Amino acid sequence: MTHSLTISPEIKSELLKFLKKNRSADLVTIYLAFIEEKHHICPVLFPREKTIYQSIDDVIEKLESQGKLWRETEITIQFGQQSVNEETKKVYICPFTGKVFGDNTHPNPQDAIYDWVSTCPENKERVGGLPVKRFFVSEDPEVIKNYISARKASIKKVVYSSAITGKLFNSKAAVIEDFKKNHIKPLTLLEVQNQNRYQIDERFLDFIQTHLTEDKIAAFVEALSKHPEFEPYLEKWVETE
Repeated sequence: MTHSLTISPEIKSELLKFLKKNRSADLVTIYLAFIEEKHHICPVLFPREKTIYQSIDDVIEKLESQGKLWRETEITIQFGQQSVNEETKKVYICPFTGKVFGDNTHPNPQDAIYDWVSTCPENKERVGGLPVKRFFVSEDPEVIKNYISARKASIKKVVYSSAITGKLFNSKAAVIEDFKKNHIKPLTLLEVQNQNRYQIDERFLDFIQTHLTEDKIAAFVEALSKHPEFEPYLEKWVETE
């Protein structure tokens, strides 16, 4: 006994487009196209695990449940480096802008101050047409103290790393978007049926086996027969059976 089946005008239109594009399609091929349209199937391959899933949502749901998609981690964010601190014993000071280099916060403070004043935009003094390279030096603790500014405290922030690449993202949504874009491959239901390189997710396999049966294909043929547009194709399929 065949199951009653109807073909909506929208699906009918899509099937006719498919048949015009794939004139040599057999009955099973068009039936798979019908199932794909009717149930909004969008299979995807996850190459890393050599597995095909029924949809993007299915693979994401499974990987998240197994902790294989993203990991929560904590990073420390620091805000700049102090030019002068409590350990500084000598400072080199630009007389034009007040920029300062400490002897313990810069690997080469004297070279740095020379480079700075020679290109300082406020240095208007010239000697032989070139900017002067004069600067101040102080070892006075009281002078040095004037240049010590409070450093903004570092903060800790929760971010998310991809379990696949290890890259950091600001949110889980960003990890998932990267996964969708770079780590899965869309397939058609026909491609799924015609391949044997990859395993099919158990839930998706159950779906395919439930729908790919003789009685359901027979019901599909009966539904097609109610639309004259499919008659030439049905005749061809019957002849080849």
